[in-house]
Amino acid sequence: MNSFSLWKLFTTDVITAVASVVLVVFSVLSWAVIVEKIRLFRAVRHKKPTGNPDVAIRPFDKNLWFLAMVAYISPFIGLFGTVWGVMDSFSSIGANQSVSIGVIAPGLAIALGTTALGLIVAIPAAIAHQVFSKRADDLYDAIGGHEDVA
Repeated sequence: MNSFSLWKLFTTDVITAVASVVLVVFSVLSWAVIVEKIRLFRAVRHKKPTGNPDVAIRPFDKNLWFLAMVAYISPFIGLFGTVWGVMDSFSSIGANQSVSIGVIAPGLAIALGTTALGLIVAIPAAIAHQVFSKRADDLYDAIGGHEDVA
């Protein structure tokens, strides 16, 4: 009988649990930024900001750094989980003095699970960062932030 559990997969040991918690926190926070930006850019459809373009664009640029950081760091945290899981598998091989799927599989499942979690967190953050950065640049141009150089 298969006793696969996502909870068990990400909480098997302390290192995996910490990496998983960090990734989940990054995901929740990045989705909060994404929802904030969606709301902000929808509001600008109805009323374009005026005044000093550098000041008017600040709310649209706010927290984009966080999306970039999450997109950059999350795969590395997932990769750390991968390395940890592979090391766990090799440790199990050494302790059991045998190479069987039952010995190797738990560590490899942890490795692949944290890799997947890292990518699940990084991909939306990377896409959102690019989309919102482009929209903020376009809005800055529309407000009059860049002068045409002829």
